[in-house]
Amino acid sequence: MTLSDIVDRMNKSLPDNPLSDTIKFDCGDDGAITVSGTEARLADEPADCTIRMTEANLVKLLSGKLNPMTAFAMGKIKVSGDMSVAMKLSQLMK
Repeated sequence: MTLSDIVDRMNKSLPDNPLSDTIKFDCGDDGAITVSGTEARLADEPADCTIRMTEANLVKLLSGKLNPMTAFAMGKIKVSGDMSVAMKLSQLMK
C-alpha cells in the first residue's frame, strides 16, 4: 500500500467521521499526509499534531496490525504537538 492508497482509504471514511483538528503523518523521505475535516491529502502542511513513523508502520497501524500505544511505547511512533488530537486516530481506522 502506498501513501496515495492510504489517502484514498482515509478519504472514504472521513466524510462520515470528520476531524475537527489537523493531523500530519510524516513518513520522512516517503512523504507526508495531512488530514483535516473531511479530507486527507498528500501534503506536508502545518498541523495541530504531527505523527512521525515509517510508511510501513503507518500501513500496519491503519490495518490494525500495529497497536498505537505499543508502537508509541516502543518508539515506532513519535508524536509532537497536541497529544489529544492523536487520540482521534481511531476515527481514521473505521
